[in-house]
Amino acid sequence: MTINISNAKNIATVLIEALPYIQRFQGQTIVVKYGGNAMVDEKLKAGFARDIVLMKHVGMNPVVVHGGGPQIENQLKRVDKESTFIEGMRVTDAETMDIVEMVLGGLVNKEIVNLVNQQGGKAVGLTGKDGNMIRAKKLNIHRTSSELATPEIIDLGHVGEVERINSELINKLVKDDFIPIIAPIGVGEDGSSYNINADLVAGKLAATLQAEKLILMTNIPGLLDKNNALLTGLTAKDVDRLIADGTIYGGMLPKIASALDAVHNGVTNVQIIDGRLEHAVLLEIFTDQGIGTLIHA
Repeated sequence: MTINISNAKNIATVLIEALPYIQRFQGQTIVVKYGGNAMVDEKLKAGFARDIVLMKHVGMNPVVVHGGGPQIENQLKRVDKESTFIEGMRVTDAETMDIVEMVLGGLVNKEIVNLVNQQGGKAVGLTGKDGNMIRAKKLNIHRTSSELATPEIIDLGHVGEVERINSELINKLVKDDFIPIIAPIGVGEDGSSYNINADLVAGKLAATLQAEKLILMTNIPGLLDKNNALLTGLTAKDVDRLIADGTIYGGMLPKIASALDAVHNGVTNVQIIDGRLEHAVLLEIFTDQGIGTLIHA
C-alpha cells in the first residue's frame, strides 16, 4: 500500500492543532443552537451530527437546542394556514401551537436524534415540557408611539419567554453520556404550551448549566459592521454600542440578547458562526483561527 506522506502530514497537523482545544474543553458543557441552512441541507445535517458525536467522544458535553421555522412554515402551508409575524415573531394561536409542537417536538427533534445516533452518538430528544424543564410565561410586545397615551400591548398568543430552567434532567442525561437534543417549547404555570425563540432558550440554558461556551449557528458569517466586514472579538459593551448605533438590528437582536444574557451570567464566551459551512462547529472549536464572531464579558 502506497502512503501519501503529504496527506498524512496534513492530518497530523490538524490533530496537533486540535489537541489543546480538546484538553481545554474536556469535561466542559458546550451548548449549540442548531438552525438555519444547516437544518435543511442534507450534507450539512450529516456533518453537524458527526461534529456533535466527535465532541462527545473526545470528552466534551454538547447540548443541542434546535429551531425549525422553515419546517413549521411548510406544515402550516399544507393546512392552508397563513403565518403572521410581528417584530420577527410568529403570532401563534392554539391551532398553530399544535402544529409547532408536532413539528418541533416530533418531526424535527426526532430527525436530529436519529442523525446523531446514526453517527454513533447516544442522543435523547426532549421538549421543555419534559420534566417541567422550561417554565415559560406569555411574551407580550409593548409598542409605543407619540399617538398613544400608554404603550400598546400586542398579544402574540402562545409565544413565550423563559421564566426559569430546571437542569436536573439534562444533568442526569449528560452524566450518563447521552446527548440532549432540545426543542424550544416551554410550559406555563397553567400547563399551556409556549413557542419560544430557540436562541433565547439556548442562552438561558447555557447560563443555567454554566456552560463553557455557547455556539449560535446562523446563515451569515457572523456579526457584520456597516461596511459588511466581519466583527470578531467583541465585549458586551462593544455589542451594546453596536445596538445603539443601529449596526445590530432586526432578526439578529434575539441572537445578541441570548449572547449577552449568557456572558452576563457566567458563560465564558459566545460564538456566532456561519452554519452554511460544512463542519462549522468543529472549525470553531478545534482550530486556532475559529470562525464567526466571538462575544465575551
